[in-house]
Amino acid sequence: MGEILDRVSREIENLRDEMVETLVELIKIPAISPDYGGEGEYDKAQKLLEMIKDWPFDKVEVYNAPDGRAKNGVRPSILAYYYGEKGEKSERLWILTHLDVVPPGDLSRWTVTEPFKPLVKDGKVYGRGSEDNGQSLVSSLYAVKAMMNLGIRPKRTVVLAFVSDEETGSHYGVEWLIKNHPELFKKEDLVLVPDGGNEDGTFVEVAEKSILWFKVRVKGKQVHASMPHKGLNAHRVALDLAYHLDRLLHEKYPTRNELFEPPESTFEPTMVKNPANSPNIAPGEHEVVFDCRVLPNYSLDEILEDVGRLTEEVKEKYRKEIDGKILPEIEIEVLQRLDAPAPTDPNSEIVVLLKDALRKLRGKDAKVGGIGGGTFAAFFRKLGIPAVVWATLDEMAHQPDEYAKIDNMVEDAKVMAALALL
Repeated sequence: MGEILDRVSREIENLRDEMVETLVELIKIPAISPDYGGEGEYDKAQKLLEMIKDWPFDKVEVYNAPDGRAKNGVRPSILAYYYGEKGEKSERLWILTHLDVVPPGDLSRWTVTEPFKPLVKDGKVYGRGSEDNGQSLVSSLYAVKAMMNLGIRPKRTVVLAFVSDEETGSHYGVEWLIKNHPELFKKEDLVLVPDGGNEDGTFVEVAEKSILWFKVRVKGKQVHASMPHKGLNAHRVALDLAYHLDRLLHEKYPTRNELFEPPESTFEPTMVKNPANSPNIAPGEHEVVFDCRVLPNYSLDEILEDVGRLTEEVKEKYRKEIDGKILPEIEIEVLQRLDAPAPTDPNSEIVVLLKDALRKLRGKDAKVGGIGGGTFAAFFRKLGIPAVVWATLDEMAHQPDEYAKIDNMVEDAKVMAALALL
């Protein structure tokens, strides 16, 4: 098998220029969620289907999640199968990448090129979506194409999944596929999500923290700052509540788990907003947002109960009747919630295979750990399917002047091929 892997690796090297051309063509097509004001992934999916139409995949399927906001009313996901040596009975390796990208952000901060005008320079491909997730998408394609070119059937069937809506929650992507087409997935499947990692490819993510974003919205009564007794300063109420929430959550949920970096749960106040546009206005409204990344052993329901209980205490502390109305009013809105499933077993087949491949191809021992972010590996872990998140990345995702290193794209394709072959 070592000789076959060597042949496939050399073929991937031969395909380097074609890989760059493919990435460049895909970056040119914005695939921005309607949640961000974009048209979705339809055009990019069509381009990808056109690119692979003559490749000898055994089966290519398109699943369209309905979304009236998107171009042609759909959010497409593509599944491309290349069967293993036992045909449809072969064990299956899923490699899942996403078609969508985040918006460019402040265009003035893009100094190398414009977001959707890709530029190849100094061994890198610049452009929005180059690293997140174009690099790994192309790696997965050419891991398979190299085997196709050589007429090699891998040990495992490779299922390349190119899905929509990863950046805004996967409601029209992986989550929709799992909910509407559960027959696609099997407990014995192996799953790689190449959408996170580090710069030398030595980090294998097997666990995620739960994610909870919530907004505290306080309503008081706006007044001139020289006459505060005539109103209720929502800013003061919100500051008090935010301070005590921050303190309570850190004190009540202090457990550390060295699998993660950082090893403890985090509770970060991030965004604030109120309508005061002058120093002499005591605002009648104030909002503050918390971003919580919680170790999987804690319950998000319990945390929300704590938030609600403290909110009632603060309301009572500042209780005031103005014009027949009891103030303050305080609302808690959950902006995003993802309850982390149990981690992938560090001794599961996909983890062992990946560590073995990295040792063989790079001579490096990978570290297994957890992250504070969320990926769609979590959806598979909830099904009891072992999933890992891994790639070799400079962590340029969502940044201005985002780029993908060409060497990373090529070398990761070799590792993906190894997972199918070993």
